[in-house]
Order: sequence, then C-alpha cells, then structure tokens
Amino acid sequence: MSLFFLRRPSSLTAGLLLAAFSPLAAADTISGADTAWILTSTALVLFMTIPGLSLFYGGLVRVKNVLSVLMQCFALTALMSVLWFVVGYTLAFGSAGVEQGPWVGDLGNLFLAKVSMESVSGSIPETLFVMFQLTFAVITPALIVGGFAERMRFSAMLIFSSLWMVLVYAPVCHWVWGGGWLGEMGLQDFAGGAVVHITAGVAALVAAMSLGGRRGFGQTAMPPHNLTMTVTGAGMLWVGWFGFNAGSAVAADSSAAMAMLVTHLSAACGSLAWMTMEWIRHGKPSVLGIVTGMVAGLGTITPASGSVGPAGAVVIGLSAGVVCYFATITLKNRLGIDDSLDVFPVHGVGGALGLVMAGIFCSPSLGIFSGNGFSDGVDDIAGQLAIQLCGIGATFVYTALVSWVLLRAVNALVSLRVGNEDETAGLDIVLHDERGYDL
Repeated sequence: MSLFFLRRPSSLTAGLLLAAFSPLAAADTISGADTAWILTSTALVLFMTIPGLSLFYGGLVRVKNVLSVLMQCFALTALMSVLWFVVGYTLAFGSAGVEQGPWVGDLGNLFLAKVSMESVSGSIPETLFVMFQLTFAVITPALIVGGFAERMRFSAMLIFSSLWMVLVYAPVCHWVWGGGWLGEMGLQDFAGGAVVHITAGVAALVAAMSLGGRRGFGQTAMPPHNLTMTVTGAGMLWVGWFGFNAGSAVAADSSAAMAMLVTHLSAACGSLAWMTMEWIRHGKPSVLGIVTGMVAGLGTITPASGSVGPAGAVVIGLSAGVVCYFATITLKNRLGIDDSLDVFPVHGVGGALGLVMAGIFCSPSLGIFSGNGFSDGVDDIAGQLAIQLCGIGATFVYTALVSWVLLRAVNALVSLRVGNEDETAGLDIVLHDERGYDL
C-alpha cells in the first residue's frame, strides 16, 4: 500500500486506516521510480528553506537585520533536523506495529530506534519517508520567523522553535497524517494547509502580538532592503514547491503529475491577482506584490493539490491573490499588528482558504474543477466542508493557545525581545557581531 494514502484517508475503511498509518504499513517492494522521485522532492523541499525562504525573507528586512534572518533559517534547519530524529518523527508517525492514538504518536521510534536500512514505507524506504517529512518539520518553524523578524533574541527564537515543533507541529502532523483524529475524520489536507500553513501563520500572529511592533512601526517606512534577493528566493520557492506538493503523492504517478500542474497554475494566478489588485488600488504593479501573490497562490493550493483539477487551481490561485491581499492590508493598516513579513495573512489565511476550497472541489460532481481521477473524492460537499472547518478551527485554537503559553514561558526564561538600543543598532551587529554588507 502506498503511503500516498497517508495524505488521503477519507475513503478508506477503519481497518485499512490502522494499517496505512503505520510507518511500516506493508512489506511492499521498493519502487525505484517512486524512490527516485521522493529523493528529488526531498531535496526540493529542503531547497525551499535554504536558500529559498532564507533569501526571500532576508531581502524583505532592513539592511541591519539581513544576517539575523539568514542565521535564523540556517540554524532552524539544523536544529529541527536533530529534533525530528530525536523525538519529532515518533510523535508524528509513531512506530510499526503499534496502534496509534488520536492525539500523538507512540514513543517507540525515539532516536529512530525502529528505522533501519530494511524498513519500508509503502513503495519507498522508510529512511526516505523520514527525511521527506523532516523537510516539512524544518520549513514550518522557519516560516514563523517572518512574524517576529528584526526584534526577537536569537536564543529565545531557538528555545521557542524547539518547543513549538515538539508541542505543536508534531501533534498536528499526527492528527492529520499520522493516524490521528482529523485524518480519521476525513480531513482533506494533501500537503499541509493545516499542518504547515495554519500552524505557522497562527504562531507568527501570536508572536507578533506578544512582542509588539518594531520600533517606529506605523510611523516610519520600513521598506525591504534588497528586493533582488527576495525575488531570487521567491523563484526558488516556486520551483521547490513542486517537491512540497507533488512529492506528497509519495509516488511517481498521475497524482503527483496533477499536483504539480495545479501547483504551478495556482502560483501563476496568485501572482497575477495580487499584482492586479495593487495596480488597481495604487496605479502601479509592484515586484513585492507579484512575488507575495505567488507565495499566497502556492500556500493556498497546498491542501487542495490532491483534490482539484486545473480549472479548480485557477479559481484557487485567483482567490488567494485577492483574499490574502486584503488580509494583509487589514492586519497591518486596520488592526495595527506588525506581522513583519506577512506570515499570517499569506500562510495562515491562505492555508485556511485552501482547506475550504479543497472541501468544495474534491467533489467529482464539479467536473473540470475537481481532480476527477482522485479516488477519495466525495459528493457530500456540505459534510466535507464541516470537516474542513473543524480542522481549521481545531488547528487554529490549539496552535494559538500553545504558542502563547510557550512565548510567555520563554520570555520568563530569557526575554523574548532585544532592548530598544539593540533594536535600533540592528540584530546583525548586536547578536552576531557581523554585517551583511561591507561596501
């Protein structure tokens, strides 16, 4: 049985679910084609974080903080990888031969104790499945960096991110993909609308509110210091996202091909929609707008990339560009929340929108809008929407509460925010004793 079904459980019987959610679900023969594709996808998703997200975020901050953002993304890649090996994987997916509970995986795979060269996950080595999932556990905490950029202490960031991955990311991953209650309920989340984008977006929002805005926010212009760097990172994210979504089929098959096609179309439409909104409202299209729209399109198609067809992807991408654009304006201009790099309005709102759209377009009765070839399409749109909304609400509330508690605890331990003088001087010099540029 392919681990593709880990991401798409709604049509399986209860018995098959218990088997499918085990990391050693079946002693299938390893497929060379599937293994080669997931090896490629794993590299692509890691490429999204370093250098893709690092450059995208690095260009968006001011010149005095560019190294701090690059350092945070790089350090998180290393730290989350080790934590995934120690405890993250077993909390998310548990171990073979053990019936998984609804909330978190069993601890039988601490330090990957039961993963060996001979372990098989569907049609790929389990070591590869571990590594593929590791890249998701890396990029999700890295996305949160955008919510508190330019003002959080490096030590506080490391402690918060470590606790957050163990207490938020891994449990939610288990809920959806590891045999937990949302997966059994039938939540359609192909590649991480709830697991990645809502968790990261909500955590970034809570962090931004807890730390408060940057000094001068709302009074002083804080433009990106290097949009060339941002566009370079955005291009890497676009390409890397093919591994993120199409790789989530965990097979080299038609499902992966459709996921790749709809991912690209949504990104393109998100870019054009955001660009058009800016053009209408401000008279000129901006480079920052078109790349942000691309990320919105990619984040919104992520949960639906296993449920929709090309026409559905166009609708989703256009919706993402418009909805996320207004969410960004509302958050900063009307609510005055300094989510520095727009993590919540792009990823949190986009992930939620994508989950809703997945609940609609997963129905084969919608014809060209749905991915007609997907085996778990459902005709009860109202019922599926209720499940999707339940998943959105549960992920939002759980992430917000735990993130808030963790931020309070870390602040009591080491203080979350740098002092006013240090913030004025810039985190590059204050925290790392280096400058991004020496011209």
